[in-house]
Amino acid sequence: MGNVNLIAVLLGILGWGTTGYFAYLIYKKQTIKISLWKVIVILFIGVFSFSFDWRMSETTIKLAILPLGVWILFWLRGRTEQWQVYRHFAWLGFFANYIFLATTLVYIPLYHFVYPENQADVYISNIERATIINTYLTAQNLSLDTISLQKQLPKMMEEPIHSTEWFHESEEETDKKSERFPYQLVGSAPKFGSGLNVIVYVENDGKGLLISTPEKQHYFRSDESILKGGQ
Repeated sequence: MGNVNLIAVLLGILGWGTTGYFAYLIYKKQTIKISLWKVIVILFIGVFSFSFDWRMSETTIKLAILPLGVWILFWLRGRTEQWQVYRHFAWLGFFANYIFLATTLVYIPLYHFVYPENQADVYISNIERATIINTYLTAQNLSLDTISLQKQLPKMMEEPIHSTEWFHESEEETDKKSERFPYQLVGSAPKFGSGLNVIVYVENDGKGLLISTPEKQHYFRSDESILKGGQ
């Protein structure tokens, strides 16, 4: 459950639940009843559409334009008497795309409210089994101070990532012990329900964390070291 995006799951259930409710209202008004499994199949086919996609806040927004599923059903059953029953559920399937669009638009601000990306404890929440491993052979043999990490996480501030500057520093530095992020934090877990997949690197002074997600990177600094023996 740690990697499950709980908000997306709940809103998905809400979207399908709303669609099911409208299908129930339509079904009640029908004089000719069809099997429930047919209603479900027609709804799913009706959802198929030609959509326009764009990205908003690292989330894909789909705007349904052409009702491909409705056209398919009309081509298959449009000349039968059953089409008068089928078409209501087919069009509901198409308009369900806009129900899902609404849930997506709600999802974006809701997710960022519950899991703000500028807080380190969203990415590192459960540290009961956390430890560090050396990613460079010449890194100092230090260990993770879990008490300090627990204390510092809520207070860590996000700072800009100076990739170019850090790269030039590493190129000029001859002492490999000065690698900026020689440790990786393992065994921790992001906040429950966030659905995040993260890789966390620890800075050589024990006061910085470089957190990588599939979409972007975040750099956080603390006032005290989270490494035993760090500065």
